[in-house]
Amino acid sequence: MTRPQDDNLGGEFFSFNDIVKKGAGSMWKYAILLLMSLGVSNIGGWVYLIALNLIVLQETGSPLAVGLLYILAPIAALLTNAWSGSLIDRTNTRRLMIVLDVIRAALIILIPLLSSIIYIYCVVLVVNLANAISQPASTVYITKLIPKENRQRFNALRGFIHSSGTMLGPAIAGFLFFVGSPFMAIYLNGASLLFSALLLLLLPVVDAPIERTKSTRRFEQIQADIKTVVSYCKRSVYVFYVYGLFVLVTVFMTAIDSLEASFAKIELLLTDAEYGFLLSFFGVGIIVGSLINVRFAKSLKVETLIGYGTVMTAVAYVTLYVATDQVVAIIGVTLIGFFVTFLNTGYLTFYQNAVPTSLMGRFMSLFGLVEALAIIFFTVVFGIMANVIGIRPVGLVGSVLFFIVGIAAIRVTKRKNRHSVVRNDESMDYE
Repeated sequence: MTRPQDDNLGGEFFSFNDIVKKGAGSMWKYAILLLMSLGVSNIGGWVYLIALNLIVLQETGSPLAVGLLYILAPIAALLTNAWSGSLIDRTNTRRLMIVLDVIRAALIILIPLLSSIIYIYCVVLVVNLANAISQPASTVYITKLIPKENRQRFNALRGFIHSSGTMLGPAIAGFLFFVGSPFMAIYLNGASLLFSALLLLLLPVVDAPIERTKSTRRFEQIQADIKTVVSYCKRSVYVFYVYGLFVLVTVFMTAIDSLEASFAKIELLLTDAEYGFLLSFFGVGIIVGSLINVRFAKSLKVETLIGYGTVMTAVAYVTLYVATDQVVAIIGVTLIGFFVTFLNTGYLTFYQNAVPTSLMGRFMSLFGLVEALAIIFFTVVFGIMANVIGIRPVGLVGSVLFFIVGIAAIRVTKRKNRHSVVRNDESMDYE
């Protein structure tokens, strides 16, 4: 017995063809609403992160307790990525995003009412679990909503919105701390997530009604989904290589970034104010890079963004970790922000264009599981090595390894024979 999936939150279903028939103006109307939702959520996320750090520090007085907050995100990824892809590929992504926003808002608003630090960690872990599902779900929704020819420009705009949030979020948090308290900032983040959910309600449903068959055991379903993704990767070796490189890029960037604050404070002897000033140039680099990506979206090839974006981001990291004064460090941080926008836009656009939407959630979640394990491993290793041999040499070694990944990315993307690529095809069924 089968039945179509209900959509209790309403919304009219649109396919790619429907969006094209309604015209580019209609598509960009939806795109702007989606960008607003993502932007509001991103700004709120920064406010929440800074406020949460202060709340935990006030409660414990321990930098280690604050550091534990950053381990909760990869732990959440490990707990969800094995099964969340199956959920995303078999559900209404718009409804899922709305429900996750509401859940996160309710949990975050609960944090100031908690009396124990253990309870705060538990709630933050659940919030991170929702985040781990929300990110791939939003990627799938974006891919289905935005036609292929507009995705690169949309991704560049998304990068600009994200970079603006990177600069606005801390500023708003600082203002709220001045006029109120970290708890007020927490409440604001909860309100921002609810507003994000309201904006999502104005967007169309892009998932075709899903026929539900007899349920199978969860473990058997996960096994079948893993086999499906592995089978796809065997037939689409080029996609596997390129996305595998993106996983390596993310791992090395996260591990190197974990040393950044210590490098600035211990090696460069910067004050807290000077470190904040340094980070502002990262935001400047991202904004400039994002605007260039938007302006030249039609002429910049995705393969060029991936290969040379990765190499130049690695060069920027080398520039930062050879710095002996604040001026060179500012140049390095600005270049990191600038070139990382090309890297991110390239990889995300490639992924959206290459992986079938019916498989996208499972593909991203399985690779995300590997990525989370690698991030935990390399971050710990880099931290131990920094304590043993010093922060600067470890930062330089990580940057050189990152550069090698960039060279590999250029070689892979320049391959002439790409018959193994499976393009994003709505007709393909990976149920």
